[in-house]
Amino acid sequence: MAFLLSHSVMDSPSAQRTALVLHGALGSGQNFRSFVRRLQQERPDYRFVLVDLRAHGSSSGALPPHTLSAAAADLGPLIESLGTALPVDVVIGHSLGGKTTLEYARQHPASLRQLWILDSNPGAQPPHAGLEILQVIDAVRGVAMPAATRQDVVTALLAKGLSSGTANWMTTNLKRVGDRYEWIFELDSIAELVTDYFQQDLWDFLAEPRTEPVLEFVVADASDRIDADMRQRLQALPAASQCHVHVLPNSGHWVHVDNPDGLLSMMTAGLYRG
Repeated sequence: MAFLLSHSVMDSPSAQRTALVLHGALGSGQNFRSFVRRLQQERPDYRFVLVDLRAHGSSSGALPPHTLSAAAADLGPLIESLGTALPVDVVIGHSLGGKTTLEYARQHPASLRQLWILDSNPGAQPPHAGLEILQVIDAVRGVAMPAATRQDVVTALLAKGLSSGTANWMTTNLKRVGDRYEWIFELDSIAELVTDYFQQDLWDFLAEPRTEPVLEFVVADASDRIDADMRQRLQALPAASQCHVHVLPNSGHWVHVDNPDGLLSMMTAGLYRG
């Protein structure tokens, strides 16, 4: 059987179209459930599909290579499986999910109406020890598994230098196996995917003239992923690229957590209406 991304559907009786929601590295589709529930109340014209990217959540067993291109290509069979009654017009992606969204649009030009890229660096960058995701991957590798309790995992991650917030958030990636806990994700595959994510440069794609999809970039005003030069470069893209930049105030990288009200207002007004 071909690999198909695990996902959950948040349906609406009045839905006319579908939006996929893609999480960041070491997350899962469930990360956005609370925010999307609020968004659907404002925009009941959408069915939202919360996706677990390859090697994340319940999307296990994808064959290598674990690359950005492969992660984007995974969306094709998922979209096909969802049918055409409620077409997938929009993909919303945060961080790794945002760049995956762009790569899917590059592979399938004009197949979507709109992309929402939430605080995601579209360019290449050299990996270095100061990058948070690499620090988290390194810390996770050092946690002995299986663990007796969730608190044991938190304690081990704190000892590796992670913040309390990050350590506790990582426990959302645990599953109970008998009387012990194990990671639900495939860490080695994610590490490969993150390495390729840093290598890919999609700036030339962004600058291409297009009618659709329209690209809605949300940049957190206190982002540590998109610096001032990158923001300026985004804002300087030609009008024909259909790339719009929105700065979300009072927010760091975790836009749906730091300023959910601001993001909700922005997306309620701006989400594609047909």
